[in-house]
Amino acid sequence: MNNKLQKLIAPGTRLFLLLMALFAAVTYLQGNTRLAIAEGGVTLVLAVYSFADFRIRRKKMMEYIENVTYDADSAKNNTLMHFPLPIVVFRMSDRKIIWGNQIFFSLLGKDRPTVDTPVEELVPEFRAKWLTEGKSHYPGLVPIGERKYQIHGNIVRSRGEDVEDAGRELMGITYWVDVTDYDRIKQEYESTRPIIMVLVVDNYEELMKNLTDRAKSDLMGLVEDRVRQWCEGKQGYVQRYDRDRYLFIFESRFMQEITDEKFSILETVHEVINPSGIRATLSIGVGRDGAGYEENYAFANLSLEMALSRGGDQAVIKNRYNFEFFGGRGVEVGSRSKVRSRVTATALSELIRASSQVLVMGHKMADLDAVGSAAGVVCICRKLDVPAKIVVDPVKNTSARLIERLRSTPEYENAFLTADEAMVRADSRTLLIVVDTNRPEQVESQSLLESCIRVAVIDHHRRATSYIQNAALTFHEPRASSASELVSELLQELAGPRDVTIAEAEALLAGLVLDTKSFTLRTSEATFDAAAFLRRLGADTLSAKRLMQSDMSHTVERCGILQGARIYREGVALAVCATAQDRVVAAQAADELLNVSEVTASFVLYATAEGGVAISGRSIGPINAQLVLEKLGGGGNQSAAGAQVPDISLEEAERQLCASIDAYLDT
Repeated sequence: MNNKLQKLIAPGTRLFLLLMALFAAVTYLQGNTRLAIAEGGVTLVLAVYSFADFRIRRKKMMEYIENVTYDADSAKNNTLMHFPLPIVVFRMSDRKIIWGNQIFFSLLGKDRPTVDTPVEELVPEFRAKWLTEGKSHYPGLVPIGERKYQIHGNIVRSRGEDVEDAGRELMGITYWVDVTDYDRIKQEYESTRPIIMVLVVDNYEELMKNLTDRAKSDLMGLVEDRVRQWCEGKQGYVQRYDRDRYLFIFESRFMQEITDEKFSILETVHEVINPSGIRATLSIGVGRDGAGYEENYAFANLSLEMALSRGGDQAVIKNRYNFEFFGGRGVEVGSRSKVRSRVTATALSELIRASSQVLVMGHKMADLDAVGSAAGVVCICRKLDVPAKIVVDPVKNTSARLIERLRSTPEYENAFLTADEAMVRADSRTLLIVVDTNRPEQVESQSLLESCIRVAVIDHHRRATSYIQNAALTFHEPRASSASELVSELLQELAGPRDVTIAEAEALLAGLVLDTKSFTLRTSEATFDAAAFLRRLGADTLSAKRLMQSDMSHTVERCGILQGARIYREGVALAVCATAQDRVVAAQAADELLNVSEVTASFVLYATAEGGVAISGRSIGPINAQLVLEKLGGGGNQSAAGAQVPDISLEEAERQLCASIDAYLDT
């Protein structure tokens, strides 16, 4: 520093003095001694003067710098001591306080500074990890008494006594900002955000069937009384705006209470029973966190659609990012009408006629229901004179016998394509019809789904948070037993008896038999109507049965799974297989476990060749198999569901499944 100052304050006379001395020497060499002495004397005098002047300049400069430094240090110290915010400086190694202003200690109730004490000892909620992570503010608010503080800070290095010690110790400097009033305003704003709820009596038609107008009015009066009683105390606005619909607007401060009680109105409304013994059920859609009333109302309608598509008798909350589900443990409610089948058949026929070709695709590992319903769609397209192909993996499927049976007929000799072949054939006018699934991640080829502009969906599984959106047509009936049942209804509207081959009728019947477990689960009047229709077309039940037969090796594997089964909780059977299993074998084992006395639900876990775990779940009792497996990323319906969990050990998958079962049974 001294060398630099000398260079700055030196007048720069050295060169001139050197030149004058050189001139004196030259004069002396030329023999002019007197003139040389005179020049030397002048040079010496100037050198002495220059040196004296330099010392004076340096002394004045040092005095000036010392004054400036003192003033800066005084200003800095004065600023820190009288800074309007609480400040504390502590060592990062042990969190002990080095220095803090009086405002900081005053907010802690201290009359004098307390140094060499860990900050956590004075403020238990404080943690310094955020500073070491490079963050500039504390993640959250720190409460001190009745006040809340937001902490800002950074890390600095202390200066050592010499160069080698410099920067050896880290110090944390934090500034504490009182944001109590701001936080109170924020909480009040969030708690007063509007929430819109739409409540629908989802089995209204069934509830009011064969009743007089007076009886209908009395019954709806009972429903409305219970809805209004439930809404009381929530300081909201409730209004019936249609024969079976109610609108409820309230503040979000009451939402936690509603979710804690798990929408008790769903159970309360069951107290309303019509003369035929049918209980009233509600489907509820809730919209929240939208930009305003309009977006919240749109969210509520999306939630309501989701609740109805999952079978009704449940509540669904939709915010800006996801869905949340409550209820839905009972069987699907409401009745199905032939009217929707006729309307859908008309719309589907128009879509097919406007297409250059039709591709029909089911889910991965296509089963009898997926292939059977796809064959029914191909029959409709043949009737409408539009070429159609079925997209299926020739190896990874569980319906090889049915595919071979169809291929043996002239109509299906070249009707099957792989996903890659379908991608090559698809054009802008291609119609892709997805059957037996509504989830994009479960289709045979997600790339094909994303490539096709025109998509239709025919499915009976309850809808999950992910589903195929923006479809040109959706025929989704969670109350139906199978996709084959839905396609059979469309066939009755669009094709005559001579248009359906026996192989197609038997394929549809096999799908029905598979998903209803030989007409023991999820059957309705429409299910038997569809079966009767297929029988009239020539479908043979024995042929359908043969399509479902398994070979001896699969039978032995199934018996091995059953031998390792155990009762996990009352009514719940669990089987865990450490080796990879055939999907059909695992599903058959889960079905077989339901034959055990007092077992109402069964789950079979098995390792997959890809390194994950697959789960097959079945239920014939109050446990909803879909809700249990939905937490593991699965789907299905109340009586049959499945899940595939990638990159997980069998032990961890079993733990998660048991936790999901416990959560279901204990709530």
